[in-house]
Amino acid sequence: MESNKYDVIVLGGGAAGLTAGIYLSRAKIKTLILNEGMVGGQIVLTHEIANYPGVENISGYQLASTMKKQAISFGCDIKQNIQISDLDLSGEIKKVIISNGEQYTAKAIIIATGGRSRELAVEGEDTFKGRGISYCATCDGDFYTDKDIIVVGGGNSALEEAVALTTYVRSLRIVHQFDHFQGFAHAIEAAKNNPKISFILNSKIEAFEGNEKVQKVTIRNLNDNTSQKMAIDGVFILIGYKPNSEKFTNHIDINPYGEIPTDSKMATNVKGVFAAGDVREKRIRQIATAVNDGAIAAIHAIEYIQS
Repeated sequence: MESNKYDVIVLGGGAAGLTAGIYLSRAKIKTLILNEGMVGGQIVLTHEIANYPGVENISGYQLASTMKKQAISFGCDIKQNIQISDLDLSGEIKKVIISNGEQYTAKAIIIATGGRSRELAVEGEDTFKGRGISYCATCDGDFYTDKDIIVVGGGNSALEEAVALTTYVRSLRIVHQFDHFQGFAHAIEAAKNNPKISFILNSKIEAFEGNEKVQKVTIRNLNDNTSQKMAIDGVFILIGYKPNSEKFTNHIDINPYGEIPTDSKMATNVKGVFAAGDVREKRIRQIATAVNDGAIAAIHAIEYIQS
């Protein structure tokens, strides 16, 4: 169908995908955003955003909604809550097939499917996401000024972020399931030498409790199998990140961590296929960096299809 033919299809409707949609459609490029779930991605899980340039304070849902409206106002088509069932990225015309059998084609594809923080998958975690449970210290650290918090994890990210969080918090306990850390020596030393940080090792969190926000955690000692409840103001779960790249495994290069490598133009190893945002191979994952990726990918996708 002619209506299913586009210049660019953006896979993913988070910060990177919506930004790409805004730039593309404003340039009069026929654009479709396909999103598996509600448009907004990880943004909508954030209760309050205070570090996005030019915006003093806004909820994640409000920011995502504003970006969506902006993309639509320029003529971008958006389909959400769909399921991608098949892809063909090999030819000059790319194909995307969704679960109801509809097929969409485009001259270029931008993969902006984002990712998700690894979770503990314990009782109460879903209930208190964004309400005392955070997966991003850079995003939410200042909300816990003079508070007592827990950091879960034992790798470089957890250790380095824990040290960074001590700029704000009164006290911080690192809960880790082993008796040793997986981080680099300098990261371990910095955490151990910080007077605000203490350690609960050979332990794991089994449940979260609270009313409007998380107030208590249940911690089980893995050596003697005893458990204790601890009052807490907030918990940062920093046990890794998983890009949403599984659908592209047989279509483009993906590194051992599940990230999609790109060049400075956000181009992948496949001609006409770009990647942006948290699914891309990168170290810093913030709304601002996702927006940056989306803009760059869109501009170079325009250059590609016009050439």
